[in-house]
Amino acid sequence: MTTSLLLSLLFSFVILASAANFNQDIDVTWGDGRGKILENGNLLTLTLDKFSGSGFQSKNQYLFGKIDMNIKLVPGNSAGTVTTYYLRSEGSTWDEIDFEFLGNLSGDPYIVHTNVYTQGKGDKEQQFYLWFDPTKDFHTYSLLWNPQRIIFSVDGTPIREFKDLETTGVAFPKSQPMSVYSSLWNADDWATRGGLVKTDWSKAPFTAAYRNYKADACVWSSGKSSCSSTSPFQNSWLSQELDITSQERLKWVQKNYMIYNYCTDTKRFPQGLPKECTAP
Repeated sequence: MTTSLLLSLLFSFVILASAANFNQDIDVTWGDGRGKILENGNLLTLTLDKFSGSGFQSKNQYLFGKIDMNIKLVPGNSAGTVTTYYLRSEGSTWDEIDFEFLGNLSGDPYIVHTNVYTQGKGDKEQQFYLWFDPTKDFHTYSLLWNPQRIIFSVDGTPIREFKDLETTGVAFPKSQPMSVYSSLWNADDWATRGGLVKTDWSKAPFTAAYRNYKADACVWSSGKSSCSSTSPFQNSWLSQELDITSQERLKWVQKNYMIYNYCTDTKRFPQGLPKECTAP
């Protein structure tokens, strides 16, 4: 194969990867019309009213990948609402990698809630404020999941890393393919200040908007991964890790914007913190 032909094929791959379209990649799965794909597949909106929320999931399942989504969260008084964006496998012993955006009173910051489940067990919560207003414009929320680590990022800035520490007895999601999900729903029994602030239905309907869904990922189909026979240049994220600059940005976020970390909650774990919390 000539160099020019290889470059042409690579360029075509990049174009296809960046041309992700909600009509092609996503199914609106519930909400009775409250989830809408608009602008020829370039925009998706989820709506919540007093009767129902709405949600969608990816048509494909993935076993490792880097998933990006541009999201503009519910503006104004969003107290009681939760917008989710996560990876999840099927079954009663599921794996899951979570972003949850907990609404708040107008003018108060959203809480970004993160969690990792393995074999149906979570309890690995970290929560953050953001350094911008996530309702004014679209921002990119990314989940990198490879065999070595999970990285949660916002606009390219890592906010959390969860490493594979199976050699120390800590379970890590690596065997169950997951789909991408998102939903907008009412959780005013717990979402805002532990349920003290209820949803103000006079502000309904509430709407979150999505653009630029991109899945650089290993598609799982018929028991096989699409990555087993693809070219290495497509899968650089499979071995991606935080470089020194990214590690510093992660420390900056965790120092200035983290508001809860299960790894420091000694009251919750009186018998000792989970193993991953004390790993080097």
